[in-house]
Amino acid sequence: MRHPQFPYLFSPLRVGSITIPNRIVFSAHLTNLAEHNKPGADLTAYYEERARGGAGLIISEEQSVHPTDHPYERLIKAFDESVIPLYDELTRRIHALGTPIFAQINHNGGQAASTYTRQPVWAPSAIADPLFREVPKEMEQADIDEVVRAYARVARHCQLGGFDGIELQCSHSSMVRQFLSPYANRRIDAYGGTVEKRARLVRQIIAAIREQVGRDLVLGVRLPGDEFLEGGLTLEHSVETARLLDADGLVDYFNTSLGTATHTLYMVEGSMHLPPGYQLFTAAALRQVTELPVVGVGRIKDPVQAEQVLAGGACDLVGMVRQQIADPHTALKARQGRVEEIRLCISCNQECIGREGLNLDLGCIENPATGHEREFGGSGPPPAARRRRVLVVGGGPAGMQCAALAARRGHRVTLAEAGAELGGQVRLAVKVPNRAEFGDLVRNLAGELRRAGVEVRTGVRLEAEEVLGGGWDAVVCCTGALPASPAGGVLSVWEVMRGAELGDAVAVVDMVGFHQATSTAEWLAERGHRVEVVASSLLVGQDLGLTLDYENWHRRVLAMGVRIRPGLAPLSYGDGLIQAVEVASGRQVELGPYDSIVVANHGRADDGLYMSLKGRLEVHRAGDCVAPRRAGNAVQEGYEVALSL
Repeated sequence: MRHPQFPYLFSPLRVGSITIPNRIVFSAHLTNLAEHNKPGADLTAYYEERARGGAGLIISEEQSVHPTDHPYERLIKAFDESVIPLYDELTRRIHALGTPIFAQINHNGGQAASTYTRQPVWAPSAIADPLFREVPKEMEQADIDEVVRAYARVARHCQLGGFDGIELQCSHSSMVRQFLSPYANRRIDAYGGTVEKRARLVRQIIAAIREQVGRDLVLGVRLPGDEFLEGGLTLEHSVETARLLDADGLVDYFNTSLGTATHTLYMVEGSMHLPPGYQLFTAAALRQVTELPVVGVGRIKDPVQAEQVLAGGACDLVGMVRQQIADPHTALKARQGRVEEIRLCISCNQECIGREGLNLDLGCIENPATGHEREFGGSGPPPAARRRRVLVVGGGPAGMQCAALAARRGHRVTLAEAGAELGGQVRLAVKVPNRAEFGDLVRNLAGELRRAGVEVRTGVRLEAEEVLGGGWDAVVCCTGALPASPAGGVLSVWEVMRGAELGDAVAVVDMVGFHQATSTAEWLAERGHRVEVVASSLLVGQDLGLTLDYENWHRRVLAMGVRIRPGLAPLSYGDGLIQAVEVASGRQVELGPYDSIVVANHGRADDGLYMSLKGRLEVHRAGDCVAPRRAGNAVQEGYEVALSL
């Protein structure tokens, strides 16, 4: 029976030898949840939660096919046959929930270094990757033959472990993509020079896999759409490769991607500055040359959008990774008509991408349970041992999360916010260019407050004696932080976002290295100010690299004439001037004159209420009133305090 609201999204689809129950795919992505380079209980629970949440298909993170491939510490070594019983445990638990699961298999080729293996990196040509900066060994025929056999062997491991299918990673981080790319592949033998020759390796791998596992195992290929490199692989190249593979008749579906993981990663996992569905043109182009199912990806984060994409014919299945990281029950809620309960991903990339960049297990700024499903997944938070009257003071992310979860656990919760609206500093963050989606953090939490039955009082500023006389069993202070503006007429970014008047020439001093300074500078430039950004770090907005915003921010502001001045540590401010020291030389310099100076700093904890209550009743605190940090820290702490009540 057709779903009344989402007839395309919740229709089954035959892919190779199996039927996928709906069109929502939890596509392959790095989690850093592997244990001793093998899938373990944490990774199994992570996928299991998405299967429980109704995903139509799960595709595992990459499984490495050969010992020469080890670009990061927690890579899963699928070439070790001891993974087979662990695969069996993983697939058995996913199948018990009615969800098929494929294994993505890969060799990262030249996108690696010899740090772990102390062996040469293998690649089609001796061209150093810009991230790893190591010249690889140009593969000889014997090396190529060995890799082909390795892919087939690992495919057999996956088959024995119960996977329903295999996906070849041939896109953003892959030896195969490097062979397909005219930028990375400069060979003049049978593997280079034309699209057909560059596709020789992937065709050999596919043939070897089919010979090893037969036709019952689904086999798909994830192709790159465009590398965005001068002389690199283009969509036309990938379309022609898809024609060749389709004509061979050995693959069952195509998946898609954009960019490369080391040259143009900001296009692989686009932040909120890139439009929803920005990668779909790749899927649509492949669909013109094949009858096989095609997976479309690229910031598709709600079922309404996904339904429109399918109805418009851009693809046959929809990859929704970050959305299901934020809310693993997205598919189930949509099927049950509970769309308003879906926690929308805000594409901030702070913990799903940013933590991986720091070699940490992935998380989610909105969902503290992500990566901790064994502890927090399944049926939800445990009920409270006894029902208590709880007051939460402060309606920013920490307070909203704490109040919502405490109420879900059975407490009678009141949330008091001094301002007219909930949201705290998020209300300021959404004012800057292309950051409006950050407001979904507040909207999502506001919905959770309503559904949990929290009493919300806005415009209420509580003093200690009033709280003490309220008869509360427990109080949680989430009063946030205050701007810490230097003296001398210097403004904080908070004051700018609240409407402070500025002159024509503005210096924005970056003391944080994140969106506070960079977004403010862009906002001012859009309004016609002449802007210079000054930072003591070697890069302005250095932490934007973790969220994949660094390159595009620089392109945007440089096009508007913003001047970027890193490596200058401010010493003092006065009369429109900045006295600074050059970090590299130690030489003191004077910057300016400016009409206005704006400083982005860390602020200071607004902990007065907490300190006044401490020792007089049960009181907790969370978020910036502990120490000024980022929204993800606030949500996490609000969550943890609610569990402790």
